[in-house]
Amino acid sequence: MKTADQKNQTGCQNCKNSIWCTTTIPLFSTLPGDVQKNLMENAIQTTRAKGSSLFRVGEKVDSVLIIRKGRIKLCKYDSDGNEYILDIIHDGDAIWENLFLENAVFPYSAVCLSRVDLCEIKKSEFIEIIGHRPGIAMNLISLLSLRLKDSNEKALLLSIRDPKVRLAGFLLDRDIRCVGPEIRLKLEDIAASIGLRPETVSRNLSRFEKDRLIKRLGQGKIMVTDRGGLKKIYEASP
Repeated sequence: MKTADQKNQTGCQNCKNSIWCTTTIPLFSTLPGDVQKNLMENAIQTTRAKGSSLFRVGEKVDSVLIIRKGRIKLCKYDSDGNEYILDIIHDGDAIWENLFLENAVFPYSAVCLSRVDLCEIKKSEFIEIIGHRPGIAMNLISLLSLRLKDSNEKALLLSIRDPKVRLAGFLLDRDIRCVGPEIRLKLEDIAASIGLRPETVSRNLSRFEKDRLIKRLGQGKIMVTDRGGLKKIYEASP
């Protein structure tokens, strides 16, 4: 998993005044403060360059990855090399779902869409903490249920045949989840996320902009200006 752009250091130098980045992440936020402190003091900080691969399909899962800053796409490729984006994650998200499977490997690849600052917590350390605090298991079950709900909603979105409706649903979801006032995704990444051709996405984005539902700011930035209008399109689907 190491690349030439990676920089390592132990202990979280970015957590100031005992405010750990774990406090904003659902996976860790219910842990007592002393446990969070211990985890982060032993975490490994890494920095990855834009465009670099964080990991690939089939690589061993050996740590929890916390995104301090940056954006990552989780993706798969078919036999023809076509990319399918499963999700785009960013500041405050964590990759951990496959951590508890025996001999776990990543079922997808991860590529950095920007410079990414990470904290890595070793699997063995996290598993040991859970073993001594069984109450955490209920929190994990709840989080996995939310992830399953998100997966079901994504499957429902992809089942919609009308490209305009599918794109409206995607923009609504990304507008809620994005960091900052605008959605920062290239045309190709939007297309790969919802199974459409880039030209189809471009055509419908132009239509949305003409109807003043969105505003394209250039450099892969889109601002939703009328959530109600997009929602009306999405909810009108049969």
